[in-house]
Amino acid sequence: MQVLIDRHGYVIVVYSAAAPAAVVRRLHTVRSILESDRVALFRSDLPPLGLAALVRQLRQLSVCDLSPGVVASAARLLTHYIYAGALLNSVAKLDRVPVSLKSHAKSWVPGSQFGVVANPAPQLVKIGPDAALTGPEFSTWLLVAQGQLQSDWVKETLAHSWQVQGLREATLPAESARWWGTSKLIEFATYLPDISVLYQLVTSVRRDHCHWCGLERIGDRCVFCSATPPVHENQTPAGGVLTQETLAP
Repeated sequence: MQVLIDRHGYVIVVYSAAAPAAVVRRLHTVRSILESDRVALFRSDLPPLGLAALVRQLRQLSVCDLSPGVVASAARLLTHYIYAGALLNSVAKLDRVPVSLKSHAKSWVPGSQFGVVANPAPQLVKIGPDAALTGPEFSTWLLVAQGQLQSDWVKETLAHSWQVQGLREATLPAESARWWGTSKLIEFATYLPDISVLYQLVTSVRRDHCHWCGLERIGDRCVFCSATPPVHENQTPAGGVLTQETLAP
């Protein structure tokens, strides 16, 4: 980590919310030992393939004329534009997306398959002639990682209904089977591939300087120091709130 800081100046660590507690403790321990304010730890709820797509986008932005604080903050913004899900043979062990008792019971029927979206909003349907998942309303590419499930539904039916502009295949992340609760799956994620679109999206958002560490940021929280904007004492109180002056004779 020290070598990375010396070589690049700043390090942004993106890790899954499903990462073991020991891994998270190790990350915080390393940052504490280094006593460095140049290491940002970003925790993401995205599934493994969606997380990989997000990291790819951050790497693209890192070569642009954006400050480290803005690149780190962009992770939250770009997460909303990634549709991440999977085709599963069972949802019996799926605990990342709400599963109804009816869907849970159907998962025990041999040959059943389920289409699931975990981000940006949870969706779950049993695959059939009329099965459909709500996708992005903007132009994207589809990233597909094949697990131990054989099906053309993602590459053909889903890709067509979501009107993706292109499709790329990837190796299934090692954490996918544990995240989705089964190894019989096909994981997918849509993403914005064009760096010019990513750059325009990020630079269109208002930037501020963190009052604590001084780095530029977008949004209401600095990823490097976790500070939020201070509430000033002379701020006008909200309507309907009584103050001492109001009560004074």
